[in-house]
Amino acid sequence: MATFKAIVRSVRKEGFMPVFIRVTQNRQTGYIKTDKMVSRKNLSKSGEVLDPFVASYCAELILEYNDRLNREDAKNWPVKEVVRFLAEGNKELCFSDYARLYKEKMMDNGQLRNAKNYEMAYNHLERFAGTTKIMFCHLTSAYINRWIDSLSNTRRAKELYPVCIRQIFRAAVKEYNDYDAGVVRIKTNPWGKVKIPQADRSNKIAISPEECRKFFTSPLPDSKMNEPLAELGRDVAMLVLCLAGINTVDLYNLKKGDLRGDRICYERAKTRKSRNDDAYIEMRIEPIIEPLIEKYLAEDEDPFLFRFHKRYSSSDSFNANVNSGIKIICESMGIPPEERYCVYTFRHTWGTVAQNDCEATISEVGFAMNHSHGSSVTLGYIKPDFSPAWKLNSKVIDFIFFSNKKSKQGEAKDLNVKTADEKGFRLSPKALIYGRAYFRGEILAEVTDIGFNNVEGVISALVNKLPETIPERCAVHFRIKNVDDGREAVYERTKGKGF
Repeated sequence: MATFKAIVRSVRKEGFMPVFIRVTQNRQTGYIKTDKMVSRKNLSKSGEVLDPFVASYCAELILEYNDRLNREDAKNWPVKEVVRFLAEGNKELCFSDYARLYKEKMMDNGQLRNAKNYEMAYNHLERFAGTTKIMFCHLTSAYINRWIDSLSNTRRAKELYPVCIRQIFRAAVKEYNDYDAGVVRIKTNPWGKVKIPQADRSNKIAISPEECRKFFTSPLPDSKMNEPLAELGRDVAMLVLCLAGINTVDLYNLKKGDLRGDRICYERAKTRKSRNDDAYIEMRIEPIIEPLIEKYLAEDEDPFLFRFHKRYSSSDSFNANVNSGIKIICESMGIPPEERYCVYTFRHTWGTVAQNDCEATISEVGFAMNHSHGSSVTLGYIKPDFSPAWKLNSKVIDFIFFSNKKSKQGEAKDLNVKTADEKGFRLSPKALIYGRAYFRGEILAEVTDIGFNNVEGVISALVNKLPETIPERCAVHFRIKNVDDGREAVYERTKGKGF
């Protein structure tokens, strides 16, 4: 049986002391703070409260506590449950308040993207309820089913939002209810009569290599902006495609330390908290995107690898602007609105080309794209060799940008492209050079000769052989190989700017 006593515990700076009700049960002690204060002159030498009003208030409060405990089978409750029951037992628990605390804990744990989903879920429920103070007792099965019906026209939210709300509800039940001790603060359990619908299946949004070639070689629409959205969209789409489908949130969050030589090493933000291997992967930088890496590198003193965060406040804002830029290009290409691409198109395209055109297995594609899989426990114990993913990525790039194949069979050619060293790709007049100019995956010009002092000389020789039919502002890729030492590099130039 719990016993109670009014006491003071500490002295505040102004000399007053807050009054507590000390709770003792099963040799354990807890405290319930009251809203009363006393001074030293209102205490006896033994610490008894002498102020008649405060003493009377505390005596009535202790009577109330005894009366409430007598109505419960509380003899085996731990003292913390007694304190919680007495301090909060008459208060209705607020689901909205708990949901916000739950989201804050997720953010503190680094689960920023998931926290955003949970926030959108309870915000939508509050809009449906018309209040930001939803109580747990309001969440009946009938009420939740009506809310889910209001989500029926959504593609993914009809499943995602109820799942988030259910998870918050279950976490609250686990925290507030102690069935062994007979403490039941949340008395409703609506989920047994709630059926959560499945989200609509995602459309397979991958595009063909032919469509990919057209996208990356299409003229960029005119813009008065210093950094046009269309240019950003094309460049980021190229980075995504040529880094085995990396997500924009990971591009945005990359730090200087994630660039290690010719590799980008990172943990995938979406799944790093749920995998034993922290969703870690290393992807080699292929020559075709070296100019883009240099173009968007942040300043030396900046901890971030790229300067995207200088212009965009969050990864979501960055992703939205990249998608806007991609859609501007699609519009200029005459692609109908319902068929226009987004940045995720190029992640899907990488996986599709790798499997269909480069003969990769589903497992190999999943490994290169850093998907969760059944061996993630094992990957938490070993240091994997990522070179198979690099080779597959090289095959995909070769198939899309350096061939005009329409077949979905066979491997890509020339897998031994080597990255130029840190001093640049230097040429000697005595070296035999083999250069090719590609437009939409097709070789339009070739040169094999000696006497070139630098890369620009080779590019100029190839440009002179290009047909005049290439539209202005279209990109052409130049692949230059030093036949003597086998080193090779890739460059991009835009008609009207680069040549």
